[in-house]
Amino acid sequence: MRVSSVTVRRRILIALLVGVILYSLLIIRLGYVQLVQGQWLKEHAEELWSRDLPFEPKRGKILDRNGEVLAYNISVPSVMAVPAQIQDPAATAKNLAPILERSQEDIYKKITERQLMVRVPGGRKISDEKARQIMKLNLPGILIMEDSKRYYPRGAFASHVLGFTGIDNQGLTGIEMVYDDKLKGQRGYISFYAEAGGERMPGQPEQFQPPRDGLNLELTLDVNIQAVLERELDQVELVYQPDDALAIAMDPDSGAILGMASRPDFDPMHYQDYPSEVYNRNLPIWKTYEPGSTFKIITLAAALEENKVDLERDHFHDPGFIKVAGANIRCWKRGGHGSQSYLEVVENSCNPGFVSLGQKLGKEELFDYIHQFGFGQKTGIDLIGEENGVLFKLNRVGPVELATTSFGQGVSVTPIQQITAVSAAINGGKLYRPYLAKKWVSPVTGETVEVREPEVVRQVISPETSEKVRYALESVVARGTGRNAYIDGYRVGGKTGTAQVVENGAYSRSKHIVSFIGFAPADDPEIVVYVAVNNPKGTVQFGGTVAAPVVQNILESSLRYLDVKPRDNQIPKEYRYGMDKKWMTIPDLTGMNVQELQRKHYTFPIQVSGKGKYVIHQAPEPGTRVEEGVTIRLYLGDQPGDKLQKGD
Repeated sequence: MRVSSVTVRRRILIALLVGVILYSLLIIRLGYVQLVQGQWLKEHAEELWSRDLPFEPKRGKILDRNGEVLAYNISVPSVMAVPAQIQDPAATAKNLAPILERSQEDIYKKITERQLMVRVPGGRKISDEKARQIMKLNLPGILIMEDSKRYYPRGAFASHVLGFTGIDNQGLTGIEMVYDDKLKGQRGYISFYAEAGGERMPGQPEQFQPPRDGLNLELTLDVNIQAVLERELDQVELVYQPDDALAIAMDPDSGAILGMASRPDFDPMHYQDYPSEVYNRNLPIWKTYEPGSTFKIITLAAALEENKVDLERDHFHDPGFIKVAGANIRCWKRGGHGSQSYLEVVENSCNPGFVSLGQKLGKEELFDYIHQFGFGQKTGIDLIGEENGVLFKLNRVGPVELATTSFGQGVSVTPIQQITAVSAAINGGKLYRPYLAKKWVSPVTGETVEVREPEVVRQVISPETSEKVRYALESVVARGTGRNAYIDGYRVGGKTGTAQVVENGAYSRSKHIVSFIGFAPADDPEIVVYVAVNNPKGTVQFGGTVAAPVVQNILESSLRYLDVKPRDNQIPKEYRYGMDKKWMTIPDLTGMNVQELQRKHYTFPIQVSGKGKYVIHQAPEPGTRVEEGVTIRLYLGDQPGDKLQKGD
């Protein structure tokens, strides 16, 4: 059939129009892609091409308040692979498997991935010996890279406070976790473009972003005081085999933690070898229990602040019990203490006497002070895992609940609440927030970046009341149940605590948590120490018997380290014959002649060495305080002032 010229022209026109339309659509599409989607496509393409080689920052050091290093990073080798450079993946995997203690299949699968660089399974932070074995193999595409690992040079020292880090140097517990963001720093990297097989694209620039190291953290912790706590808890474990034990030392005028330790403890370098309940439970902030008589300090402070009692003028008669709502609440002393001043009530830790103080206050006032001292709520210390403790709700407090609360039974507290509250009671009445992080320091310049100042939460009692509390608690140590914490030459205050352990909802007859809280000097406290021992074995379970001597040792060592001078206005200790040690101050005997020495009739044993008429040297030195009965060694010479010769 013949097609007319008109039809041909029509078809050509239609084809032309279709072509124009299609071409226009193509132009529009290209314009849309170029102008509208261009940046988006470019960014996605760069994401596909871009490769980053990370550079890990150095994690900040953790130091004590004197600059002693408690945690830092050390260099360790790690194994990396460049898949594109591996010539024989199967043989490579076979050689690496026995050294890295991983299956050949796992290693083969990883080193054949289409990546620029991969970590070889089992190759993170290996030993130097394993690294040397791998280097000897000289495997193409296998690299030994420098990595870092957290190191705790003192082992289990302050382990619950410091915590530990994971495989990627991230903080998992303790201070390491609380301040992870500041300690870990910021990663650096080299960024470049690579093809799908992992090879770098030729002619493309690379970008380097250096890592920023983490800040160094200086704690309030003092290694010397912490070492004393660790030593004493080790001794407690050895002697008493307790279920657990803890100790805290605090600066009462700031809330700064000077030492904190728990038993059982763990080595943060090998935390995987310990049960999780050991490394996850920092007992001084986690453990809750009935405090017993150490809680009486709060009742005492409240009663004095409200002028409910005069310690020396007011008296209380203790027949051995007090009847409350039909129930007999007994004193620990069978037959009671009889008539006594309220100062003696405190010295004797007399439960009926403290019940009477609680009754004088009433439940509203007593529980208001308990809350004001920080019980029933977290202290806010910069550690994880802190508990609240448990108090009676006010609408559920009857006469019996008021009575038992007044002497520390029926309530549940944490050790950190206890030492923080007692610090407020004896420091002039200020409740501080306890803390561990003292300041942050630049690892590059050494300049201080940030400092944490002590934080006063509230004023709880007046300075005048606080002075009375200190006096009463010093009297407890000199003349009452706290005698075993007495330090001759230093003014020490404190309070014992003995509380029955609750098991299956009932009080155990044989298990007690025994505790003691002590401070010194009593006229101007520089350190407060709290020790609690759970179920000590092989001894009578009393705070004055088990915990008080431990606090005495900690205080004495710490006071000497802090260079606190002895006081000469100490309350004299009431000695119990055959039970308490007596102390004496060594007189200066140098320069005396032998005849004069004989005329003095000194009661302490003397041992004389050397020839001559005069004492030229003595040991111990003059002014030293020693236990009575210690032998004084005297060295003789021809003239006063002669020097002691070598070998004398």
